[in-house]
Amino acid sequence: ALVHEPDVLILDEPTVGLDPKQIIEIREVIKGLGGEHTVILSTHILPEVSMTCGQLVIINNGRIAGEGTPESLMAQLKEGEVLRAHIDGPSTEVSEMIAKIEGVLDVAQEPGSEEGIYLVTSLPGQDVRDALTRQVVDGGFSLRELRPLDMTLEDIFLSLTSEEVAA
Repeated sequence: ALVHEPDVLILDEPTVGLDPKQIIEIREVIKGLGGEHTVILSTHILPEVSMTCGQLVIINNGRIAGEGTPESLMAQLKEGEVLRAHIDGPSTEVSEMIAKIEGVLDVAQEPGSEEGIYLVTSLPGQDVRDALTRQVVDGGFSLRELRPLDMTLEDIFLSLTSEEVAA
């Protein structure tokens, strides 16, 4: 397919059935082609998309549901910044303390996780990490972990192709 230097190259599930070394090699070939050729990659393996593509078009029921860079799609869909915080202390007190921080929209225990793991949602573009850290320390609690959570391509795909969005 590459011998004749096509302007457009359509690849359907190009890494299915390959061993891990071959997958890495094919990813590099696809990335290398992207600068000089239009490469259309059709796949349901979303990690492949993130490893090879700079621009995405998500199609649902024959219509474009979203397009852009992964980062621009995340920004369009984000309803706020989300932090994952592991804080030792009584959950009711910790939750109430976090909820009082300016810019915090929601505090919830992470589903299926151990006690003390919270998902903290703040206003879009608002970084509450410093205020959260200060509140936890001043409150006498232990902060074990604090990290931002980003949307994955799977989150983006599900958000753009769910029936609610389509409606």
